[in-house]
Amino acid sequence: MTKHFRRCAGAVVFNSSGLVLLGNRIDVPSDNWQFPQGGIEADESPLVAAKRELVEETGVSSVIPIYTDDIPSRYEFTDEIKKKFRERGIFNDGQDIYFSLFFFVGDESEINLNLPHPEFKSYCWETFEFAVANIIDFKKEVYNSVAQRFAPLISQYLRTHS
Repeated sequence: MTKHFRRCAGAVVFNSSGLVLLGNRIDVPSDNWQFPQGGIEADESPLVAAKRELVEETGVSSVIPIYTDDIPSRYEFTDEIKKKFRERGIFNDGQDIYFSLFFFVGDESEINLNLPHPEFKSYCWETFEFAVANIIDFKKEVYNSVAQRFAPLISQYLRTHS
């Protein structure tokens, strides 16, 4: 049987301290931190989708795009998640996620989680190490890869733009 992976865009936003923006998912009782992310619409590029998802999930629009993946990272959902999705008529086995890197140029007050369809109960600025350590297990490998690829880009950007 062929597996189906949804096209998805993720937004990695960093600040002048080199920390990344993470949201604590609202739909789970325990802490579950992740980057803003969501599906790519038929007429969208991964960069446009990442910017849209960032605004929809955090209210943040004051960013400078730095980099967007050309090739997606893939993760597969657990059997438990797949079962819950299938009960709701969703038949994705996982996601092919294109990450975009953004530099945050706004004010902290721009971050707003009290939105019409909230995804996060809180947010934080943290290290990639925190992000990798605190992401749900089936996304750990992808987050580790993103951290390894994006950390040097963040360092380079901050060195050349400070």
